[in-house]
Amino acid sequence: METRYFVNDVEASIEWYTANLGFRLDERWGPAFAILELCGEFLWLSGPGTSAMKPMPDGRVPEPGGWNRFVVVVDKFDQTVSRLKASGAKFRNEPITGPGGSQVLIEDLDGNPVEVFCPD
Repeated sequence: METRYFVNDVEASIEWYTANLGFRLDERWGPAFAILELCGEFLWLSGPGTSAMKPMPDGRVPEPGGWNRFVVVVDKFDQTVSRLKASGAKFRNEPITGPGGSQVLIEDLDGNPVEVFCPD
């Protein structure tokens, strides 16, 4: 399964995901689209000009943001959170701990949420 995120600047998003979360660039299709990979999972970055950003029949236009998200599982939660804070990542909340582990929501450069999770 792949996840598609809408972004305003594909190049900046590639840099952000690779530098902050350890993704690697898998494919690049011109300036408007890229596929990143992390642990066998794929993230499609669709920028302006991609067919996926064309208006729907009812006039709505796909855009970045929202609450649906993918989860990046990490081994060292506190170290990861510290590194993200130092890099200037935008946090939607403070880290929380629940019955399954610890998590925090960050945003990519376009406001798309990413959950950083560490199981107990």
